[in-house]
Amino acid sequence: ARWPGGCCTEAALQMMAHSSGDAVSTVPAQRWTLEATVDVGALSETQKACVLHGGFVARADRFDHRLFGVSRAEAGAMDPQQRLLLECGYEALHGHGGRLAWLLGGGGDVGVFVGIERPDWALAQPPSARSSVYAVTGDNVSVAAGRVSFVLGMQGPCSSVDTACASALVAVHWGWHAARAGESGASVALAVSLKLVPHGTLGAASAGMLSVDGRCKTLDARANGYARSEGVGALVLLCEGNGVTLCGSAVRQDGRSASLTAPNGSAQRTLLVAALDRASL
Repeated sequence: ARWPGGCCTEAALQMMAHSSGDAVSTVPAQRWTLEATVDVGALSETQKACVLHGGFVARADRFDHRLFGVSRAEAGAMDPQQRLLLECGYEALHGHGGRLAWLLGGGGDVGVFVGIERPDWALAQPPSARSSVYAVTGDNVSVAAGRVSFVLGMQGPCSSVDTACASALVAVHWGWHAARAGESGASVALAVSLKLVPHGTLGAASAGMLSVDGRCKTLDARANGYARSEGVGALVLLCEGNGVTLCGSAVRQDGRSASLTAPNGSAQRTLLVAALDRASL
């Protein structure tokens, strides 16, 4: 249940929800083998337990490079996250009625806003791969958004956003405001995250952030951390018409708190009030 090479369809998501399916699994062999990646002897038992589970996008290695006019060599050097963004971005525009010929013919007054964190791709590659002429753009975060605009012919504002786990929401926020302010006729907000190496998971486990059983139990007395998961998605944002519209949104920072990663309750309350005020709710 994927568009060629890439994205989960709405039907697949509905099927999983209907069957009470669980998208969290053990780490697929295609991602990594812990023993071949790090010194297992240096890990704590908690780290070993936390790194066993996650949510993973199936067949993320597949990509129809010919459809997007990308050579096999360049596609091989591209971070799979960039490939997924191309697939889902085109799928969203196609579903909205945009055709590739129309976009490339100058119909691309569309902004692109991508939520993406520091990619794992460079860490997953052997040193020899860095000699490729495509290596510089293959895992560059700014290129992730630029490639979508380039390949699909869109000339609106374009940027990659990295605000950690808020990246997708911030991309939607800025995409919506760009369309609303008339900076573009529409915006595409995209986000992607793949876990290609275990290093980030091990670090989060060391900080006590992760669940040892790989399950999130939000607002539950049994809560013991979260599970790291992958995902990819895209929305067409319009001020009016058949795209997605927002009643109101806001972006703020916690400022000073107990630590760099700790929440600030009063700051988050201010954020919620600002978003509700803008939505007149």
